[in-house]
Amino acid sequence: MNIKKLAVDFVTVFAVSLVTTAMVTFLSNLILRGQSTVDWETSFRFAIVLGIIFTWIKSREIKPSRYSNIP
Repeated sequence: MNIKKLAVDFVTVFAVSLVTTAMVTFLSNLILRGQSTVDWETSFRFAIVLGIIFTWIKSREIKPSRYSNIP
């Protein structure tokens, strides 16, 4: 297990999900309430949860062996 790769994967998923949820909450507040606010609390919660779950799922993938094609 490579800790550096796990950290990079987590930060990547965290950043993407934080930006996405921030944009979604901003647009939903703008359309439904007429207020241009971002719900940062919800955005950080989703980003942390999705970062942990997707990083864990990716770390659990079975990697094919280099020698799996040898009879």
